[in-house]
Amino acid sequence: MSSSISALIRRLALTAAAGFLLLSTSTAAPAQQWTEARANAWYAQQPWLVGSNYIPTNAINELEMWQADTFDPQQIDKELGWAEGLGMNTMRVFLHDLLWQQDSAGFTRRIDTFLAIADKHHIHPIFVLFDSCWEAAPKLGPQHPPIPGVHNSGWVQSPGEPALKDASQRPRLKQYVVGVVGAFANDKRIVAWDVWNEPADKKEVIDLLPQVFAWAREAKPSQPLTSGIFQGNFVPNGKEKPTPVTEIQAAQSDVISFHNYSWPEDFEKEVVGLQQYHRPLICTEYMARSAGSTFDTVLPIAKKYRVAAINWGFVLGKTQTNLPWDSWERPYVKSQPTIWFHDIFRPDGTPYREREVEIIRELTGKSAK
Repeated sequence: MSSSISALIRRLALTAAAGFLLLSTSTAAPAQQWTEARANAWYAQQPWLVGSNYIPTNAINELEMWQADTFDPQQIDKELGWAEGLGMNTMRVFLHDLLWQQDSAGFTRRIDTFLAIADKHHIHPIFVLFDSCWEAAPKLGPQHPPIPGVHNSGWVQSPGEPALKDASQRPRLKQYVVGVVGAFANDKRIVAWDVWNEPADKKEVIDLLPQVFAWAREAKPSQPLTSGIFQGNFVPNGKEKPTPVTEIQAAQSDVISFHNYSWPEDFEKEVVGLQQYHRPLICTEYMARSAGSTFDTVLPIAKKYRVAAINWGFVLGKTQTNLPWDSWERPYVKSQPTIWFHDIFRPDGTPYREREVEIIRELTGKSAK
């Protein structure tokens, strides 16, 4: 039996054990946020992390990326090869609770396949468990085609609004978190777990977010947990008070992650402000060209402060994130925007802008190898 198959069997066994944890009681004290010392010691062992938020060109959302009928290892392998060519060493990748409900064993195998492909290209991802953005009623099965001219027209929330408002769904959501984190809790191919992307500032999410951190910690991951601060103009001890969501994120995250799509001056100001937490910093979303956030100006600042940098958008495809946010109100049907908003590559692997990929390679050291 090959070592990879043996490892997969062990992970599936862990998945089954994680389900048992939901039914058992424990007298052990709940796991806590990592200490600053532990978080910084972990980060000192990491390379400078650079990557993209990743979804293949032929998937409109995380459901289409991961479902058995549309999971495409060959496409993923090709595209992660392009990322390796830039010197990228991480990718931020979204999961979904419905995929676990549908087929937890199959989903676990596909995650393992993805990790094997990524590892071949020296890429270790950050996985996102939940997400408050876009379509509130996700459904399994075939996904609708892209809406012409509209940015990210098929993305879906996790959990969806119906599950979020239904207290009876909590055990199922817990089983997903404990199960998927537990299956890969000691997998060195994973950098971190992002427990919730841009959690909505509403009662159900505010109540659930601390529980999700606690559920993930029940699985005893060796990787840190985080949830990206996205409150505009927020820095600790600043004039603007944190929202309830931001307070939870800061109090629970082992490493501090944040989103910044603004000008380089604002990016640097936020980095300096967030340094007050004395924890590693990971920018899990940046790069919106026409909004002022570019590789040319922001990535050198991230390297200067050794802030991990993960831009939104890797390859143009069904998500259509080359289109700007204003396409939600004014779809780009008759004409395309003058400047791409996100994304680095066209579907055939040619760069949108050659100078950008040269800059990325120079900063990651890839061009010197």
